[in-house]
Amino acid sequence: MREIFKFRPVSFSWVAIHPEPKGVIQFIGGAFFGTFPTVFYRYFLQELFEEGYTIIALPFRFSFRHWSIAIDLLKEQEVLRQELSEIASRLGYRQDVYQDKANYFWLGHSLGCKYIALLEFLSGEHWKQITESCVERNAYQQIETTISNAGLESASILAQPSLLIAPDISNTESAIPIRAIARFLDRVGLGVLPTREQTQCFIERSQLFNLTAMISFDKDTLAGSENDQFKDKQIRENSDVLWLIEQLKTRKFPILHKELPGKHLEPLGVRAGNYIVDLNPFDKFIKSLRCRMLEGYATQFLAQLRLRQSKIEDDSEPIKTVTTNLGNPELSKL
Repeated sequence: MREIFKFRPVSFSWVAIHPEPKGVIQFIGGAFFGTFPTVFYRYFLQELFEEGYTIIALPFRFSFRHWSIAIDLLKEQEVLRQELSEIASRLGYRQDVYQDKANYFWLGHSLGCKYIALLEFLSGEHWKQITESCVERNAYQQIETTISNAGLESASILAQPSLLIAPDISNTESAIPIRAIARFLDRVGLGVLPTREQTQCFIERSQLFNLTAMISFDKDTLAGSENDQFKDKQIRENSDVLWLIEQLKTRKFPILHKELPGKHLEPLGVRAGNYIVDLNPFDKFIKSLRCRMLEGYATQFLAQLRLRQSKIEDDSEPIKTVTTNLGNPELSKL
């Protein structure tokens, strides 16, 4: 059956339904660009679609209350599971894949990765005890009330793999670069919640994050890079990429990671002939597709995460390394 890459509105998302899906990718991008994911991330999402995935593009909603956004993403997944089955049935496509939660992947870029990390944390059985130890009592009560009002006490993304691209565990200063204003908002309780420090506390004390992969970029000054380990103390402390590598490398299944050439907005772009145009004059703007490795590594990491997922289900099977011939010798080094 011929694959037709076409986004259609479903619930609050945009969905490209694959006729023979091997999985479902739920994508959320970064601030501003993630508001129009079908435009700014079009090439990236189309390449993943052509690899055999149904794509759900979740438009970014700006707010300083990151808990509520993360929980809304979980609510959307529950709605879409039923909607996608019905649409696939009408189109004569495979529909069985949509009912099994294990077939869903989470993929984020920049701030979108923070929401995915919060959902992963909430999927652990000890999240309440950990939250109480990481935040003030009144903040914990607000979180519990938000989840209770959403009716999602038993819902989770447990055993659903996550691929984080240039993750930004945002603080108020990331959204408002004027430090005095950002600090004032934090003092009066109107800043970003959870804070970067609180989110790190959640991840550090959680037993999850075993099905996590990350792609970073060597010239990324927002999320950071693994090269930050050689820089001064302030840069090291502000590097979310470096912190996640250090924190998740000792898990039962260490984080899968690859650093590629590029800047923070590398995933953006639409195809123009043999070039990728990222619609951002402050980044690369235009680049030859022959130099682009992001989609190849993303596809391989998704396959490896699937193997880890089956390893968790059946601990008797050894994990195998997946390699794919994509015409680029660099990919064989994964």
